[in-house]
Amino acid sequence: MNKYILAIDAGTTSSRAILFDKNAEPIEIAQYEFNQIFPKEGWVEHDALEIWNTQLKAVRDVINNSKIDPIQIDSIGITNQRETTVIWNKKTGKPVFNAIVWQDRRTADFCDQLKKNNKTELIQNKTGLVIDAYFSGTKIKWILDNDPLIRSQANSGELLFGTIDTWLIWNLTNGKSHITDPSNASRTLLYNIKEDGWDDELLSLFDIPKNILPKVVDSSSTSAHIDDKFFGVKIPISGIAGDQQAALFGQLCTEQGDIKNTYGTGCFCMMNTGKTFVKSKNKMLSTIAWRIDGEVTYALEGSVFVAGALIQWLRDKLGIIKNASEVENLAKSVDSNGGITFIPALSGLAAPYWDPYAQGTIFGITRGTENGHIARAALESIALRTRDIIIEMEKDAGIKFSSLKVDGGASNNDLLMQIQSNLLNTNVIRPKTTETTALGVAFLAGLATGFWKDIPSLKNLWIKDRSFQPNKETDTDKIVELWIKRINNLLKINE
Repeated sequence: MNKYILAIDAGTTSSRAILFDKNAEPIEIAQYEFNQIFPKEGWVEHDALEIWNTQLKAVRDVINNSKIDPIQIDSIGITNQRETTVIWNKKTGKPVFNAIVWQDRRTADFCDQLKKNNKTELIQNKTGLVIDAYFSGTKIKWILDNDPLIRSQANSGELLFGTIDTWLIWNLTNGKSHITDPSNASRTLLYNIKEDGWDDELLSLFDIPKNILPKVVDSSSTSAHIDDKFFGVKIPISGIAGDQQAALFGQLCTEQGDIKNTYGTGCFCMMNTGKTFVKSKNKMLSTIAWRIDGEVTYALEGSVFVAGALIQWLRDKLGIIKNASEVENLAKSVDSNGGITFIPALSGLAAPYWDPYAQGTIFGITRGTENGHIARAALESIALRTRDIIIEMEKDAGIKFSSLKVDGGASNNDLLMQIQSNLLNTNVIRPKTTETTALGVAFLAGLATGFWKDIPSLKNLWIKDRSFQPNKETDTDKIVELWIKRINNLLKINE
């Protein structure tokens, strides 16, 4: 009897595997961090083979540690850091270059050129995206243009492109399946989300051969099988979704107008817009949430590039904490930010500013500034960047949100969640299972195989952990006023 769904959660800093039972409870988790490579300022890379090896190790650990027979696994769902770009040789299976990470800014100048050539409207109308180095298309072009041999191999059909989901599936199927789903394809700048297909005009604009692109399959469908050489049995791969779309599904934001915010390496706020492609007038992203039974569901998204990564920076670079979990107590050691505003532009500023050249800045330092003030201002900055996005998203949607569902590692920080509630003046709701990214792709996988009957039957599996209500006594107006003033000052510097 199939008792479990295995979720692969291929994140930006770690490879994770989580085993869920029929009640959507996590039974076993394994996780391995992998190296972050910074060859130049603004460049971020990963070793794609290291991602594959750590991910395989995590899956094996989950199976071994839970002492289950792999035949008990109903199916596997794969969710992944989006936009990160891998190009590899289809014969050798080896990447031709390091994976270029979504945070990487090396193609910012090319993006500026596209804007000067008046391509903004064309690209937004087809893809729902703004022109930014964030997305895969410019990264693919850079790898192909960087080496004439790589360009030649791509043109002659020797190479394959994929985001991390595609790369892992290709390896798990022993090279038999080169696929992705619309939620990942829609983040490449090459996918027409109105027509739900790769766009020849955009491929020509970016000079990218169509033969390197994966086949696009439903987000919830049995589209491949893991080769039995790995676990002794062919396990169906029946769920694929980019991490933020998976989290939206895991929060059961399946109705138009439902909204969630994920606090991971970055911060990603997403709203289900149903069957309607809502073109943003406020620099949000329109994207595909998922495709089930051939029917596309759309979403609006606002991205913050640095959230949990800021806490890592406080730990690894500033050294004011030894573990990420210490930041909450350090921030609580003071009763305010002491006049500090932290602009967390460590990888430029995403929505709604889209300034790839912005740099992280701490305003308001005095001789009285303590580590606690910096820690508190850092947490506030994550909540303030989320506030920036939600205000613009509300304008696009034409509605005021009554509550915000939250997930991701940093959502376990009670102080951050209370600050978020205060700054938005709305209820912030955290589920019992904050592993909603993995849970979402597990749901997609299980729906495809009949492990779970239908979407309504999943509603009973979502359990609230805690709700945070706004604290009226907090002086949020002053925090917001300083934020607006100081972020505008920073943006003027780059004009």
